[in-house]
Amino acid sequence: MPVTAAAHATDDTPETEPYAVELAPNVHAYVQPDGGWCLNNAGWVSDGRSTLLIDTAATERRALRLREAVLASGAPLPRTIVNTHHHGDHSYGNGVFAPEATVVGHAACRREVLAAGHQLHAFWPSVDFGDITITPPEITYTDELTVHVGDIEVRLIHPGVAHTVGDTVVWLPEQRVLFTGDVIFNGGTPFVPQGSLSGSLAALERLRSLDARVVVPGHGRVTDAGVFDTVERYLRYVAALAGEARAAGRTPLEAARGADLGEFAALRESERLVANLHRAYAEADGAVPGEPLDIAAVFGDMTTMNGGVPVACHA
Repeated sequence: MPVTAAAHATDDTPETEPYAVELAPNVHAYVQPDGGWCLNNAGWVSDGRSTLLIDTAATERRALRLREAVLASGAPLPRTIVNTHHHGDHSYGNGVFAPEATVVGHAACRREVLAAGHQLHAFWPSVDFGDITITPPEITYTDELTVHVGDIEVRLIHPGVAHTVGDTVVWLPEQRVLFTGDVIFNGGTPFVPQGSLSGSLAALERLRSLDARVVVPGHGRVTDAGVFDTVERYLRYVAALAGEARAAGRTPLEAARGADLGEFAALRESERLVANLHRAYAEADGAVPGEPLDIAAVFGDMTTMNGGVPVACHA
């Protein structure tokens, strides 16, 4: 199926197919509508001789389509892949590009990729993920790492524990383009049960300090730095709701079921509220950022929030 290239979708454009958009010379984002569960964004930077790919996709089929989009842009296949975090929608497709491409990520990303294994298969056993070889980062860093693609400077920055313990944001300072991974969702509900609520708020300040012109979220349309304000308002809403509900003795599920989402009601995956409340409660109880939660209980509560309908992976 064709990939629409080199043009932003407008608000009137129906989004049913992945598309590539050129953000700056030699810099592309790859957007997978509608950005729901397992429909992540990726991107690449190329000087025509070498290519750096930012994230892959949840299924072999989708990773192969990403591969076709890279080639269709005139770029060679990647020699380097950067994983923004360990979740399978961003890393399952690594094996489509390896071993020709070397995978790079935060040290905690490598650890979590190996620990998670075929985790998406367990959550969504009916999805045809294809031939997925778990391929963790071979090169890791802890704070910052700079990679050069020809003359293009690419900075890998760990913003602290936020969406996960091993997040990376990819910053192109000359082009002022920022790939955030799932530290930022645009049009979807933020998701922090495997990271930190307080850490996500701190990460937003780090992202703002970069003064990005273009922001590629982990899910949703390409946007600008104004998206940081929406994410911050949501996270502060979760913190306030958690404080009030916990003091009243309500469980995260009870708090989520009785919540008025207000301006956030239009965000996709509203069931994530209960997962975020689990993290907020844990931090209020003294848990350190990233301390593991009972993820089966978290997903169970999200399923209950959906009225007994399992959370759907759209890959």
